[in-house]
Amino acid sequence: MKKIFLALLATMAVFTLSAQYKAPHIVANGGFHKHASSGAKNTMSALKAAQKAKFYGSECDVNLTKDGEVVVVQSGSHPNSKAKPRANVQGSTWKKLQAIPFANGEYICTLEEFLKRAAKKPATKLILDIKNQSTPQRETELVKSVLSLVSKAGMEANVEYIADHPWTCFELAKYAPESSKVYYLNGSYDPTYVKAMGCDGIDYNIRALKKHKNWIKQAKKLGLTVNVWTVNKDQDIRWCIQNGVDIITTDDPVLVKNIIKDMCPKQKR
Repeated sequence: MKKIFLALLATMAVFTLSAQYKAPHIVANGGFHKHASSGAKNTMSALKAAQKAKFYGSECDVNLTKDGEVVVVQSGSHPNSKAKPRANVQGSTWKKLQAIPFANGEYICTLEEFLKRAAKKPATKLILDIKNQSTPQRETELVKSVLSLVSKAGMEANVEYIADHPWTCFELAKYAPESSKVYYLNGSYDPTYVKAMGCDGIDYNIRALKKHKNWIKQAKKLGLTVNVWTVNKDQDIRWCIQNGVDIITTDDPVLVKNIIKDMCPKQKR
């Protein structure tokens, strides 16, 4: 009887330990690109797969071509360009980039195309990573173009913004609707400074948050959301949940989802 009682106490202790953690939201980095029907980041199929899996968000990189088209593409150069040097997004025309396929056979999409697809299943937010530009003027141009496209699509409530440059964050805070969510990516400033920038949260690499663990509590006290990227390892995902991170951006959203089920059994995200 005593052994049964002790076993019951141990079970209750494990349940209490698990239940104390709040389930973070999951953002698929570059979309759900590990899905069998996709395989490439920032493609339409990766966005569709993230929507089908009902993740909180699907992240994508947005950039500005030489002729002013806002496109969705990983990094500053076309990932599958055979040209040497590789086709630089900001130095190429939309027509040139459009002619180059991804490894999976898809082609670069415009942000307008992504927004049209996102509007069909708005429960999965579109997380737009505004890529750095060569000048502050181009960054402002990109910000205004992105906000105009989001407004035209009627997606203001279903789009969030992340940016690496403080200037881009300043411009987003300046021109975006007050209800818009803007997160700073670089990891170089403490939450107090990020709050003063007009941002709604920090979106830092896990190495930065492990180095400055106090920033998580500091951010929450300031009313900021804490996002962390790009978290793909079991132990790192568990660390994020244990330390109260609000959003986990990952290349392996299924792994994150399973760990959340394990650590936050009564909650769904």
